[in-house]
Amino acid sequence: MEREVIVTGIGGQGIQLLAKTLALAATRAGLHAMLSADYGGEMRGGPSKASVVVGDGPLHALPVLASAWSAIVAHHRFSEPVLARLRPGGPVIANVPLVDPAALPDGMEVHTIDAAAVAKKVGAPNAIGFVLLGAYNAVARMVEPEALAAAMEELLPPYRRQHAPANRKALEAGHGAS
Repeated sequence: MEREVIVTGIGGQGIQLLAKTLALAATRAGLHAMLSADYGGEMRGGPSKASVVVGDGPLHALPVLASAWSAIVAHHRFSEPVLARLRPGGPVIANVPLVDPAALPDGMEVHTIDAAAVAKKVGAPNAIGFVLLGAYNAVARMVEPEALAAAMEELLPPYRRQHAPANRKALEAGHGAS
């Protein structure tokens, strides 16, 4: 098994932390993973994209992907090049209403989620990226949900550790909302 996911959105949505969490969870679960990150110089509002490749053996795909099996689309801005690289049949998590599902490529398994509403409902309004990751993992079944939560907690810097319980709730809510 070798699966690729491209995560696209804007700075401030947690795109980079989401991708790092998935890659770390996969390696901690004994899988092989590679990560590639690409983002603009702005802290918020600029382009943010990451690619993660996960496999059960040595990886053949580079994390700079010409095509991908799946995607998480957190925002419509800057998403067109990502959408053009998706192979038919894989899952796409679309963050509505920021992403219009009608704009997604034909032939994809589209799952819509209002990540902001879900995050707000569980008291984690800043954890939209983790809602999306939880929803993606529920569909793609890359790793066990607890592996994502453990990786997220490991990756949080000390000055953000107080957000771990809310982020965990967001992962769980995303998993349940998919």
